[in-house]
Amino acid sequence: MPKIRLDGLSKRFGDTEVLHGIDLEMEDAEFTVLVGPSGCGKSTTLRMIAGLETVSAGEIYIDERPISRLEPKDRDLAMVFQDYALYPHMNVAKNMSFALRLQKRPRKEIDQKVHEVAEMLGLTNYLHRKPAELSGGQRQRVAMGRALTRDSSTFLFDEPLSNLDAKLRTQMRAELALMRQRVHKNMIYVTHDQIEAMTLADRIVVMHDGHIQQEGTPEALFKQPINKFVAGFLGTPPMNFLDATIESDGDSTRLSGDGFSLCCDQATLDILADYSSRKICLGIRPSDLIYDPQAAADTALTLQVDIAEYIGAQSVLICHCGHQKVMVELKSDTPISLGEKLTFRLALEDLHLFNPANDHAIPGFVAVESTDSQ
Repeated sequence: MPKIRLDGLSKRFGDTEVLHGIDLEMEDAEFTVLVGPSGCGKSTTLRMIAGLETVSAGEIYIDERPISRLEPKDRDLAMVFQDYALYPHMNVAKNMSFALRLQKRPRKEIDQKVHEVAEMLGLTNYLHRKPAELSGGQRQRVAMGRALTRDSSTFLFDEPLSNLDAKLRTQMRAELALMRQRVHKNMIYVTHDQIEAMTLADRIVVMHDGHIQQEGTPEALFKQPINKFVAGFLGTPPMNFLDATIESDGDSTRLSGDGFSLCCDQATLDILADYSSRKICLGIRPSDLIYDPQAAADTALTLQVDIAEYIGAQSVLICHCGHQKVMVELKSDTPISLGEKLTFRLALEDLHLFNPANDHAIPGFVAVESTDSQ
């Protein structure tokens, strides 16, 4: 399997630059997920790799061979589109074998490959059906099967699950994860859904406004976000952000804000020793707030519950602390009344600290693997 490298990749539409010098390496047999909000440049990047968009500047290398001027058919890539792109007049078997028949492969080889892939994707009983006779999930599996039968070195997925309902998305996400274990190929997957990114990726590339914000393993990006954008984008419910001030009275140092005052331990003081500004932004994951009515005031937040969203075993509480909104994950069997004030203990080591001047994580609270941030 080849190594893919993007070197200073840029894209302009007229005077508008939508990708700003992207540098990225994707290792052999790696499942790389490009994730970010609409308009961040992730699909444009994928289409440039596929050859469906021209490159304005920079180069794309596959095994150090430049390919940006090659036709799509000469790049040894297979792509799965968001809208399936199946031929309605062909049955499943013919859709899946279309590329092989264009290459005039032997009939026996074609049949063998189609049946192997159909068995892998659970499509064996549907080979004689046409797309109109299939469900959305089955159509998406056929689209993936058509790519897999080509046996290309790299598979590209452009938001393949976005047209499916929530239950089917979950099912297809599991099927993709199983397929990934059986097919050891390069896979580049584009999505705006951070749950898909976290569950499928070997490596996540978070994009925003045409820049790579951070790249790394799902665990690294979740635990060690480089800035507020990455911290707030990855995680469901999203991270809470509270404005605070570093206050010292000689005997102690506190992180104080609207409705709270947290006492700092020595490790936090050491990290903040060289931090010149007194203003700071606290990042707190909803799952890191622990319900504890007995917690001391200087180690906890007291929150007033505005909304309780019951989602089964867990509830998501939307609360406020002073004038700032805070979300909390809580077991659903905890009795909650709207308007009630609850105390949640917070461990300082679970805090994420950000510089409000540039939204970057404060050194000492983040260990960055590899980034191309603005």
